[in-house]
Amino acid sequence: MEKTLLKVSGMTCGNCVKKLETVLNGLDGVQQAKVDLENGAAKVKYDESKQSPESLSRAVSNAGYQTEPTK
Repeated sequence: MEKTLLKVSGMTCGNCVKKLETVLNGLDGVQQAKVDLENGAAKVKYDESKQSPESLSRAVSNAGYQTEPTK
């Protein structure tokens, strides 16, 4: 399993956190995603054979938030 930290902007409330966690945790290969509103970040633990930081970033963007992977 790999881990990545995504910087996320555009979140304004707890509902944004729940929405983003639901999106990320629903992706094939994602074992756990935790979103932190205060720090504007999502920590994601995933199977690198099924997801990549780029594909995770695309899912966040498709949910309506801006993001970029950090290592």
